[in-house]
Amino acid sequence: MAGISIPGVTDKYKTNDTVEKLMQIERIPLTREQKTLENYKSEQETWRSLSRKVTSLRDNVKTLYSFENPFNNKLAESTQEYAITAEATRKASYDSFKIDVIQTATADRFLTSELPEDTKVPAGTYTYKISDKTISMRWKGGSLQDFSTALNKRGNNLLKSRVIGASKGKKTLAIESLKTGEENKLSFEDDAKSFAESTGMIVKIKPKSITFANSRSELLAPPPIELEQNRLPQVSANSLSVIQDKITVPARGGFQTKIPDSIKTIPNAHIQFSIEKKEIQDITQEINKQSQKPELPDSGTATFKDVTIINSPVDAMLPLQPTEKPEPVTPITTSDIVFAVMADGSEKIIQTPDILIEKKLIDIKLSDYPNIQAIAVRNRNTGYSFTVSSISGFNPNQNLGFTPQHPISTAQDAIIKYEGITIKRPDNDIDDIIPEVTLHVHEKTDKTATLSIKPDVEAAKEALITFVGKYNQAMAELNILSQNKPELIEELDYLSNDEKEELKEKLGMFTADSSISSLKSNMQLIASAKYAPSESAQVTMLNQIGIATNATSYSGYTPSKLRGYLEIDEKKLDSELEKNLDDIKNLFGFDSDGDLIIDSGLGYRMDKQLTAYVQSGGIFAMKTSSLDGKIKSSEQKISKLEDQMQSKEAELRNKYGQMEGTLNNLESQQNSIQNFSNSFRRGQ
Repeated sequence: MAGISIPGVTDKYKTNDTVEKLMQIERIPLTREQKTLENYKSEQETWRSLSRKVTSLRDNVKTLYSFENPFNNKLAESTQEYAITAEATRKASYDSFKIDVIQTATADRFLTSELPEDTKVPAGTYTYKISDKTISMRWKGGSLQDFSTALNKRGNNLLKSRVIGASKGKKTLAIESLKTGEENKLSFEDDAKSFAESTGMIVKIKPKSITFANSRSELLAPPPIELEQNRLPQVSANSLSVIQDKITVPARGGFQTKIPDSIKTIPNAHIQFSIEKKEIQDITQEINKQSQKPELPDSGTATFKDVTIINSPVDAMLPLQPTEKPEPVTPITTSDIVFAVMADGSEKIIQTPDILIEKKLIDIKLSDYPNIQAIAVRNRNTGYSFTVSSISGFNPNQNLGFTPQHPISTAQDAIIKYEGITIKRPDNDIDDIIPEVTLHVHEKTDKTATLSIKPDVEAAKEALITFVGKYNQAMAELNILSQNKPELIEELDYLSNDEKEELKEKLGMFTADSSISSLKSNMQLIASAKYAPSESAQVTMLNQIGIATNATSYSGYTPSKLRGYLEIDEKKLDSELEKNLDDIKNLFGFDSDGDLIIDSGLGYRMDKQLTAYVQSGGIFAMKTSSLDGKIKSSEQKISKLEDQMQSKEAELRNKYGQMEGTLNNLESQQNSIQNFSNSFRRGQ
């Protein structure tokens, strides 16, 4: 409480100092209780700090024997990492594979010709297709950059656009698909097509075709049919004429040509050829002539080299001819010329209604004729011949009739050869060839790559190093809290000076607490115990893999070697990880009774031991909880003592204030008497 100021009264008698000294004595219980409260809070925070370290250790050892333990991690190594790498899951089998990368999967990336910097993109509807996905945008018109920005907003992770400075005053627009693979070709529709064509991004092309049936050897006789009329010749391939890619089919002529496999495997394949008719003298006229009576020559003579033959009239009579004439052959006119021949030998007519009027382009979509094997042309007409030209197969949808003029890359599948088997995939990340292994294709291989699935020894080693570090951190905390020895802190050379100063406040804080010494002892026992999952196990103790307390060293005795810290013999650890990884895994956790539940091992036992301390309601929680009550009680006591101190200080200041006032009055009276006496003496 601040000193009382009384107007007109000075601290002549040092009453403030007197009160302050008296209050210092009065505050001793308060100061003592404040120190007690500070100690309670420090203890509580120390328990929490210890709990965090022990919890971190518990979580670490739990991972060493859980399903996600690092000893089951697999590592995929490639002899051609520049071209192909891989990732293996924990379920992958140890194995090796031979892989060649023929080509990587790429996406369509197209570029316009160089355009003036101020090029405007006309208003319109701009539609882009990638496989079965469509990106469409209504564009109001504007600059290349604004168009590119707007298109990127609509791209939906399928399409990307950017403007590139090609040269001074010139720009190019790049548009690319974000999906690789042949099935994800980029195509243009609506105003997007016209703009791409006008800026030189794409040019119109004729689809690539495969020609066939352009030699006599490829043409077979057409399948026979029932003869329409007596004395009418059967349709045959005998009189065909083949010159370059033109096949002349006479009246009652025909052929059959097999569709090559190279065409049948083309997606959406079409077969196309032209047929042009030519009107000729109807062959039925000659056939009907041959059905009349024979005409005999007149009588006469013939001489040849002095030999004369006389043809004299005779009385002999030829046999009488039938009085009934044969039925005349009638002309045949039909537009049913082209047929699809199926695998079972059946035929389907391909309609050509105008073929007798004009030249006809025949377009056969193979998907409309499942199991089609051949094309048959059968000219049953008697008064027409036909010329069949340029029989070919192609994919009419290839590039939709357009090709990029300035391609950066074109859509293609990744092609790899896996153990001699050629495999195509639309992506460079392939996860459906090797079980639990994902391949990452980067470049074409120069030579065959070998992929090996091996244990991830480095991950296991890192986990063990982490375990040792967390174990030692917890052990160091336990040592410092249980012993009042400054050297415990100085031995920890990895600590900063500030950290060392903080730890000095904790030194020996829980010397009398048995739970600390018990935990420390149990941790040491668990770390040094033997764990034998089977009689054949090569590794049953931690020290067999190069992890042990430095007390096992024979370099002489020092007190620090008895602290319980673990040290790593890295060379020995590396060797054992290479030789006995499965045994090391079992060292930390194994099923001892065959119920498929881990119930033994260093990690399992350490986890159970530490859990008793750090779990909710565990030993550490009880310690901090009990301190909650003490802290609350101490805070209440401090509050009460502070109230008492305020009252006491007010009381003392009031009392000494009154005393000072009385003394001042007495002094004033004394001065008055003294002044009166002095005046009286001067008057005598």
